This record gives sequence, structure tokens and C-alpha cells, in this order.
Amino acid sequence: MSGVRRLRRLAPDERGFTLVELLVGAGMGIVLMGAVATLVVSALKYQPNISKKAENVTSARAALDRMTRELRSGERIEIAEPSRVVFVGYSRRSPCGGSVFLGEKQPSIPCRITYSCTTTACSRTEVSPSSPANSGTPQTIFSGINSNQVFTFQPKAVPAEVTYVKATLRMPDPRGSGSLTVSDGASLRNATLGY
Repeated sequence: MSGVRRLRRLAPDERGFTLVELLVGAGMGIVLMGAVATLVVSALKYQPNISKKAENVTSARAALDRMTRELRSGERIEIAEPSRVVFVGYSRRSPCGGSVFLGEKQPSIPCRITYSCTTTACSRTEVSPSSPANSGTPQTIFSGINSNQVFTFQPKAVPAEVTYVKATLRMPDPRGSGSLTVSDGASLRNATLGY
């Protein structure tokens, strides 16, 4: 009898869960884990699209940075079309379109630079100013666009009077809804300075 009294004395001090409380807690835990699993599966499902979208935007931004940097060094626009711009700008390679970079103390040389875009890609060509605009070997600088309407100009009237060029790259959204658009523009510094 003394053993039973001792168990009754210990019982109120020992706190625990009833079977009903354990079942309710387990059920809530299962619901919570299901919600977390759904979020993880959803994140894993869309991660490739998000990564592709970020990669496309980064590549487009790099291509536009190059375009605008070269346009800023431009003297004059020779051809101004929505899918193509031909201008005389300055290059740090010798000869124009070559692979030898000029030294620090050597001045940049004038070159005829062409950016041409199709409905899938943009390419760049660099030749001597005395060469025809359609000569040279084009190098693809960006692919994956879905519109060849890339360039707009200010003022719009005569190519020789253009002092500002805006470039807009439109790419298909990996999720399939609409387009991703990245744009930038540049003023021809040497044209506005009259060199």
C-alpha cells in the first residue's frame, strides 16, 4: 500500500500530455509540414525560370552597356534604322576590328561600328571608316531577343543630325507571359562637341 501512495504523490508533480493532446499536436504538425513541403516544391519548380530570367537580363544589360559606351564615343550616325545603327566612333584596337589593343599612351582610332539586330540576335561589326558599312565580319553580342525593333533616335529626321540613340532589347519571358525589356541610351558626346 505504501508503494501506491507514493505513486499517487508523484502523479500530480509529473506533467505530461494526454493522448488526445498528442493526437491533435501530431495532426497540426502534419498540416504544417505539408504546407512547408508545398512551398519548397513550388520554389524548386520555379527556380530554373527565375535563374534563366536573371541570366537573360544580366546578358542584355552587358550588351547594352557595351553599345552605349561605344555610342558615347561616336562622332556621327551614318545609318539610323530601328534594326540597325551605323556610326563612326573610337576604338582601342588596331586596326579597326583587329585583336591588338592600343597602348595607354596611344590615342583611340576612329572606326565604323555597326550594330545590327534580327528577330533573334544582335551583332556588331567594326571596320575602318573608309570601308563600306556592310563589310567586315559580324560578331554576335547578344541572342535571345524576339524583336528587331531595337533602336530609336533623337532627333528622328536625318541620321547625320542624330545625337541620342536608345536601344531596347525585348526577350521572351521564361514563364511564357509577355516579354522582358531592358533598355538604355546614350548621347554621342563627340557629335555634340562638334569634333
